[in-house]
Amino acid sequence: MFKAFIAGCAGPALSDEERAFFADARPWGLILFRRNVESPAQVAALTAAFRAVVGEDAAVLVDQEGGRVQRLREPHWPSYPAAARLGALPDAERLIELSARLMAADLLALGVDVDCLPVLDTPIEGAHDVIGDRAYARAPDEVARLGAAAARGLMRGGVMPVMKHIPGHGRACADSHLELPVVSAGRAELARDFAPFQANAGLPAAMTAHVVYEALDPTAPATQSPLVVQDIVRGNIGFDGLLMTDDLSMKALTGSFAERTRKCFAAGLDLALHCNGDLAEAREVAEAAPDLAGKALDRVQAARAAVARERARGLQHFDAEEARRTLAAALA
Repeated sequence: MFKAFIAGCAGPALSDEERAFFADARPWGLILFRRNVESPAQVAALTAAFRAVVGEDAAVLVDQEGGRVQRLREPHWPSYPAAARLGALPDAERLIELSARLMAADLLALGVDVDCLPVLDTPIEGAHDVIGDRAYARAPDEVARLGAAAARGLMRGGVMPVMKHIPGHGRACADSHLELPVVSAGRAELARDFAPFQANAGLPAAMTAHVVYEALDPTAPATQSPLVVQDIVRGNIGFDGLLMTDDLSMKALTGSFAERTRKCFAAGLDLALHCNGDLAEAREVAEAAPDLAGKALDRVQAARAAVARERARGLQHFDAEEARRTLAAALA
């Protein structure tokens, strides 16, 4: 049985200490960063080694968005444009789906089966640039439509999409990697931020925002707020899929890592995400995380099944080389 958390590792191969920790703690997933990536053969060996320790059904995740957020880069992998650049092109929806489908092919060849994409945040004027060109557009309906295309491309390529950062990071005036953003907008304004997530509530997985929304819960960031998770994410937005935290090691959160983890599960999340590869921190997360069971396990299985269904639809009539030429011509 897996435990309900996702861990990072320190380098391009698992150390003996990491192998022992993973074998004992059995995290559901491993997330990769630039520090873990050297070459295709090396990444494939790393993902295989992780699954050999914890089980073949384990997930391997990455943030491969394009633009400034892509862990796999040249010379071994293509460089993909930022969401905003694709969103501004004629025929953007088709090109975004093609781009995501090609990214899925890159990832699946390495044993990576979950991509933390699409970004469904809607930026506003004056907000911090942590989202910026990672957003497809500035209008919620366009963000919804184009984000759906990215998710469709990933799923048809056999990779699970994780929409982020629910219920919306676009109006935050701080970077949650560095400090806790506090949003003072009222519920009527926040409805604009929720809209792309509502339109895509049927997607299999989502990642929360480490943001305080004063109109919803002035005491806790969304990741740790039962009010936001239950009333807004599960209720107003209508998302009943697999819900994971953003990285617990980000500076927006405080307290011990055990405390951070317990608060997330108390709020109603399914999975805790710890990214930086610090084993002392990861041990605290593992101790505080429950077994992956009950409704959370059901959501994992439903997410896997949704990807499998969409992949079956996408197996026909896709020529990767033609798709790369089409994308390159549109960007030229």
